Amino acid sequence: MCGISGLFYPNNTVAPEQSVLREINRAQAHRGNDDEGYFFNNFIALGHRRLSIIDLAGGHQPIFNEDNSVVVVFNGEIFNYKQIAAELTALGHQFKTQSDTETIVHAWEEWGVDCLPRFRGMFAFILWDDNTKQLFVARDRLGVKPLYYSLFSDGSVGFASELKGLRAHPLFCRDLSNEAIEEYLAFGYVPDPRSIYQQTYKLEAGHYFLFDATQPADTAKPVCYWDLPWDADTASDDQQALSEALIKEFQQAVEIRLEAEVPLGAFLSGGVDSSAVVAFMAKAMADKPVTTCAIGFDVKNFDETDFAQLVADRYKTDHSVEIVDHNDLSLIDSLIDVFDEPYADSSALPTYKVCQMARKHVTVALSGDGGDELFAGYRRYKLHLAEERVRQKIPAFLRKVVFKPLGKLYPKLDWAPQFLRAKTTFQSLSMTTAEAFMNSMSKLRIDERNALYSPAFKQKLGRYNANAVYQRYLSAKQFSDPLKLIQYLDYKTWLVGDANTKVDRASMANGLEVRSPFMDHKFVEWAFTVPSQQNIKNGETKALLKKALEPYVNEENLYRQKMGFSVPLAEWLRGPLKDKLVDVMGSDAVKNSGIFNTSELNKKIQQHLSGKYDHSASLWTLFMLGLFLQNESKEVQ
Repeated sequence: MCGISGLFYPNNTVAPEQSVLREINRAQAHRGNDDEGYFFNNFIALGHRRLSIIDLAGGHQPIFNEDNSVVVVFNGEIFNYKQIAAELTALGHQFKTQSDTETIVHAWEEWGVDCLPRFRGMFAFILWDDNTKQLFVARDRLGVKPLYYSLFSDGSVGFASELKGLRAHPLFCRDLSNEAIEEYLAFGYVPDPRSIYQQTYKLEAGHYFLFDATQPADTAKPVCYWDLPWDADTASDDQQALSEALIKEFQQAVEIRLEAEVPLGAFLSGGVDSSAVVAFMAKAMADKPVTTCAIGFDVKNFDETDFAQLVADRYKTDHSVEIVDHNDLSLIDSLIDVFDEPYADSSALPTYKVCQMARKHVTVALSGDGGDELFAGYRRYKLHLAEERVRQKIPAFLRKVVFKPLGKLYPKLDWAPQFLRAKTTFQSLSMTTAEAFMNSMSKLRIDERNALYSPAFKQKLGRYNANAVYQRYLSAKQFSDPLKLIQYLDYKTWLVGDANTKVDRASMANGLEVRSPFMDHKFVEWAFTVPSQQNIKNGETKALLKKALEPYVNEENLYRQKMGFSVPLAEWLRGPLKDKLVDVMGSDAVKNSGIFNTSELNKKIQQHLSGKYDHSASLWTLFMLGLFLQNESKEVQ
């Protein structure tokens, strides 16, 4: 796991600036403290920071082909690299190292862009071919590894694993994107391909660039090379056959992630997904115990360590536990530096803690990330399907007439029992399937955002709103299955922009590599064809996965209530974070941004502080934006 960077100068418009590239690369030093390397010529400057995992002696980057005409910097792992290397060797290619990175240069020589479908792994890389004068830049199918790029005023383009790398460039444009702010306040993160900055973007998951050194950089467009099989026929509805196939596919996804020349272990929360990973690691590593790491909280309602211990005892793992003070707020100011742009998933705090703790024991950790998206484990999926049954029975015009006014008039009853908190449900029932899912997923719903925006910011946005993100992904697609539709949207937005971003930044900040078998693209391709009625069955989420795992995981782990990695936001924002929240949201940086209607913003804060409403999710989202704006104003000065 590493950090990569690059500067590309088409048409030799400007000579590559070695000192600038070194600054960009060193801004990402935390992604790889073991080594750094560079390559420079008339068109390209490449940089690399290395966290050594495979071929410790020979894996120094950049890595070249036989005559040094092709060079690559790479972040990630190609898990099937040995099979690819064997095929390429048979075709006449000569390897100098045992590194998975070297397979990329030879695969490019042999197959060009068609090498990408052969790679099974998580990756981002920048490859220069001096023979063809082409720059090949690619990102893995599920967006596990990040890659940002900026277009600079001198005609060059820059690349980096993190925004802080590109911000080290003297021509970096710090103008914020109004559309990104609207999307952030809806999603709680800035979804791909935008970043918070106007002229900086993320290469989307499953996409590549192919630049020609004789053409201006802005003429190259990202190309999609992979998508979820959203229109594939569903698999057999035979539960037994599906369970057997699931175990076979999952076991392979786990086993190919066990190669490392450094200590390797797993996160273990005691939930379904992490328990499954540990069970199959133990099966594959029969000669030695699995190293497992768990964190707990000093409040029972947030603590899962007893469930993790059940798995550790069953598989006799080398298990370590650390208990975290649920009121430990020490990391909050660090979040902006870790994520570089506003990011509102509060589970980033315990995720950082578990990565920090795991790094004391291992350098590589397997995780259960991606299981909920793949097998429909979120409660929101059940609620959405319940709403969808109503939408299908009542014509759209009638739903708008009945439910839209109810959504406006019905009060926000945070104090009431769940069945009486119907405001969001009424709003959603008046909408299309995608609009309703956006409404339920939004940190601040569209009516809340519009109320908070200043007249000037509304004018800048025009008619743009964050629903456009979903609309873009659904364009020209027709889903007959409403569950597959929202799972597809989660894969394109939530999984990449929230879950993978969280784990990548938290792990890299601690020098840890994280691998998730649930994000093996072959396993995903198979599992996405599982009939939805097998995933949510008789009210049970992840029904097929749980049934298939019954021989391997205790019933208490499989069928307990889902807890998640949560922190007490409402309590924090009314208690130890109260003064900081008020100070940040009332700061000059927030006021001068011109984004907010100050009176509406203060009203929302006071409603929460009084205990009348629970605005914790939306206020945390606003608070993280406020901290980012404060930090940005300091850096600009």
